[in-house]
Amino acid sequence: MTPAVEANADGLIGPTHSYAGLSPGNLASSLNKGEASNPRAAVLQGLDKMKALADLGLPQFVLPPHERPNIPFLRSLGFWGSDAQVLERAWKAAPSFAAAACSASPMWAANAATVTPSADAADGRVHFTPANLVTNLHRSLEHQQTKRALDALFPNADRFAVHDALPSVAHLADEGAANHVRLCAEHGAPGVNLLVWGREAYEPWDGRFPARQTREACEAVARRHGASGVVLAQQSRAAIDGGTFHNDVVCVGALDTLFFHDLAFQDTAATQDAIRCAAEGFEPVFVEVSSADLPLADAIGSYLFNSMLIQVPGEDRLTLICPTETRDNARSHAVAQGLAASNGPIGRVEYVDVRQSMRNGGGPACLRLRVVLTEAELAATNPGMRLTEELHGALSVWGATWYRDRLAPAHLADPQLLVESRGALDELTQILGLGGGFYPFQRA
Repeated sequence: MTPAVEANADGLIGPTHSYAGLSPGNLASSLNKGEASNPRAAVLQGLDKMKALADLGLPQFVLPPHERPNIPFLRSLGFWGSDAQVLERAWKAAPSFAAAACSASPMWAANAATVTPSADAADGRVHFTPANLVTNLHRSLEHQQTKRALDALFPNADRFAVHDALPSVAHLADEGAANHVRLCAEHGAPGVNLLVWGREAYEPWDGRFPARQTREACEAVARRHGASGVVLAQQSRAAIDGGTFHNDVVCVGALDTLFFHDLAFQDTAATQDAIRCAAEGFEPVFVEVSSADLPLADAIGSYLFNSMLIQVPGEDRLTLICPTETRDNARSHAVAQGLAASNGPIGRVEYVDVRQSMRNGGGPACLRLRVVLTEAELAATNPGMRLTEELHGALSVWGATWYRDRLAPAHLADPQLLVESRGALDELTQILGLGGGFYPFQRA
């Protein structure tokens, strides 16, 4: 076994962060639709959350936001003229498509890709498959730029394999790491890769909300990564109907511990048995929260399970990094405090303020992509994208300078926002050392 650490790559929240309510099944997104957002507060909250993890001693990387408004997408729909005219014509003729083109959803890096560490990959490299996110139009626009960002962060082809997304068809609907949990004895040891799916490719679906992940997509990603220790589990239909659009809304795991709600899986006992059978060199620890202690609605509203479960260097027990909404909900707060007071694997609970993200349906776990890296792999990453004290300071000044402190959905049609967004991204590529052609508008 080669020693390894778990790094986090967080999505920087973009200048067009808004509450447009584009995701059916995401209850927070729907509830806050039409409200004014605060992009400046959002990006600073995200940066502070990254710094908190870096300060704990965990490697922390930054994934840049995508170019929004997405003018190339609107041009592909037949809108023409200058970029400002394209935006104006799209908002007049096809406002739903225009709203999709402005979404800042790439901030939720848990959907960026599925990651298989080298310890579990047949060729000994770290594998990434960007999620195609075909269930929602605004998210389906992300995977090409996501691949470009992952290529920039993990440039060494001898150590990393960054694949293209799966074909963008409903049969292979893939939502990335939001439906993947890895369990292991130690990060560098072989692990169990739990891949959770909501429906089968040809299954007629009549649920209240979409089932966003297919079993076949999970199988395809595991095959192309040469992944070992694979366990496929079906997401609970009751959870999907209740607003659990990704499994990470009701389940999180780290090292040997799986922390989950009793409605996370369609067949909990079978899922646990399969994990035990696949576990190599360790006994999985299951921490289950009952609906009696935490009804599903409270689990979704508080995002207790959309927390980050981490091992702080030098500590034996795990730490749960929760949103402040978990603390503000009496039921979820009682569960969290009970975990810390017990003799179980989770010994500490910390709270972070990511309210701007939470109001759009994304908690601390949504904002990060977890990547297990050996020391050699960590050294092969792009150092310009690793968060340091200096980079945090530079990005904080950058966000405070370029981002608006109030943005209503109607403001997305403002051509000046396009100018501001591109100015921000231009400067960002210089700060991160990404070169002048990272974004489509720079190449044009």
